[in-house]
Order: sequence, then C-alpha cells, then structure tokens
Amino acid sequence: MHIFETSVALKLDRVSVFDFFSDAGNLERITPPELRFRIVTLQPIQIRQNTRIDYQLRLYGIPFSWQTEITFWNPPHKFIDSQIRGPYRSWIHTHHFQEADGGTLMHDRVEYKLPFSPFGELLFPLIQRQIKRIFSYRKTAILQILGSP
Repeated sequence: MHIFETSVALKLDRVSVFDFFSDAGNLERITPPELRFRIVTLQPIQIRQNTRIDYQLRLYGIPFSWQTEITFWNPPHKFIDSQIRGPYRSWIHTHHFQEADGGTLMHDRVEYKLPFSPFGELLFPLIQRQIKRIFSYRKTAILQILGSP
C-alpha cells in the first residue's frame, strides 16, 4: 500500500469549501487538461453515502474508465471516495476539512495499491510522480478558484 498526502489552506469557511468539493462537476475544473477527464454519470449528481460516479480519462495517452463510490460522507468534515473500477488495484481518497486560522485546511490522503503486483511496483516512481503532479495542479487550481489565504 502506498500513501500520498497533501494539504491546502483556504480563506473560505469549511462549509463553503466542502460545498465546492460536494459538486462533482468541480472535479473537471481542478484536473489537468491533458488527462481529458470527464464525468460520464448524468449531472447534476447528488453526492451522498453510496453515490457512484463514472469517469473517463487518459493517462499517458491511454484511455480508461474509472468508477468511484462515496464510502463515507460526513458534511462538512470529511468524505471518502473509493475506486470500484479503474486503473489501480485499490484507491481510497480521504478528503478532510478542518477549520484553521479563520479559514479551512483541506487535507487529502490517498491510499493506493498498484495493479499487476509485484510487477506493477516497477512503475511506482512513474505513478508517484504523476500523482504528485496531478495534486500539485489541483492545489493551484483550487487556490485560483477559491482564493489563497
């Protein structure tokens, strides 16, 4: 199991930040354009416990489908989406929202397993670099949309 964590501080209140992430359409806005990420599930999507969302995207030019399910839903504090079908053997993404310094600290934690074990582990440095780049892009986009502290 691999773990990736990152945080971003926002000057908005926790409810507003949580509401932004509760709108699945915003995911397209904060995903790097070269991934050609798009939500396939009919929108608007009512996100809550057990909601499933289908996506299509490209990674290194290879198209694939991805389906996630909201496995934990506790507004405005935390939610977890888990891969049901997709490129990883396992992908669990926890979004945690915490009041901090008059704004909100949003913390992402991704626990993932690569496919095709043990051979998939040979690709770990490449996948790790890609995940860092995607979340770096997300952080920049989130700060542009919601405002930096």
